[in-house]
Amino acid sequence: MPGALGFEGPRGARGRRARGRRAGLQEPSLYTIKAVFILDNDGHRLLAKYYDDTFPSMKEQMAFEKNVFNKTSRTDSEIAFFGGMTIVYKSSIDLFLYVVGSSYENELMLMSVLTCLFESLNHVLRKNVEKRWLLENMDGAFLVVDEIVDGGVILESDPQQVIQKVNFRADDSGLTEHSVAQVLQSAKEQIKWSLLK
Repeated sequence: MPGALGFEGPRGARGRRARGRRAGLQEPSLYTIKAVFILDNDGHRLLAKYYDDTFPSMKEQMAFEKNVFNKTSRTDSEIAFFGGMTIVYKSSIDLFLYVVGSSYENELMLMSVLTCLFESLNHVLRKNVEKRWLLENMDGAFLVVDEIVDGGVILESDPQQVIQKVNFRADDSGLTEHSVAQVLQSAKEQIKWSLLK
């Protein structure tokens, strides 16, 4: 406890750290996200990325997703605690978006990732965050998730930054496809002219 002038004794901070370890507090970590997944309104997986080995097999992941869906699909809240994890979620037309963290993660931080995911997808899917558009633009959806979270570490929570990065990466791949098409067309023309000579 700080003294009257705001100073702690020599054992103050060290004592609090020791009490924190005894109370089971976790050390801070950048690895805050365990999973991000999107399910349809029947609870079937459309997109999923797991960032640790909590659910090592596909079967365990699908069972977890089904249990989470059954617990959250009929409620109006935005947060759930399930299986020792904190889960924030949002529904949109026929989709359910989930961000999963450990039980001690800050819900506001998880919610900022979920909000960024939704708003970025909203832009990429041209304001049609629904199953049909998601399935048609799955590569863009994976780009969005990869720009927000990498290996469980939150990289970005500003949707404008994510959109800018996704558009840049899409432009890069578009240039590559366009360049390949130009090379093929040029090769066809050269073969045609060499055959006509």
